[in-house]
Amino acid sequence: DISFDLLKKQKTQSKKLFVMDVEKTAFKQRTIDAVIGSSILHHLDIDKIFPVISEMLKPKGKLIFAEPNMLNPQILIQKNIPFIKKMLGDTPDETAFIRFTLEKKLRQYGFSNIQIRPFDFLHPFIPCFLIKPILKLQNILEKLPIAKEIAGSLIIYAEK
Repeated sequence: DISFDLLKKQKTQSKKLFVMDVEKTAFKQRTIDAVIGSSILHHLDIDKIFPVISEMLKPKGKLIFAEPNMLNPQILIQKNIPFIKKMLGDTPDETAFIRFTLEKKLRQYGFSNIQIRPFDFLHPFIPCFLIKPILKLQNILEKLPIAKEIAGSLIIYAEK
């Protein structure tokens, strides 16, 4: 996590917590069962991080992430128009992913059983009274082949 406040809070609730630069990890090769994260990869250089994760994972180790979907119209605008990106608080190197190119990248770094699924049409600015109806609509949209491609997030699963 890039938030040291959250890391301090987690340290009080967890028996094992490791704080390190993920691109320069101290974990030995093939010692980790799973690497799990939410909204982390889009802050990193995946050409640096995927080889590191690949080296850390045991055989059949799992990679599981939730990341922003570049095919979502709002995310596409937010990540690619500099003044909007800055206005919304994104860092200059922040990005999002297209599932087909991300799958190709994962294969390139030795991952298999890759499953990347678009999900989530619930936006943080949706008023509370609209959440239940939006969730019902989301259940329909996530089943429609073309509509699901513009969901806000991607669930990424792969094995070593």
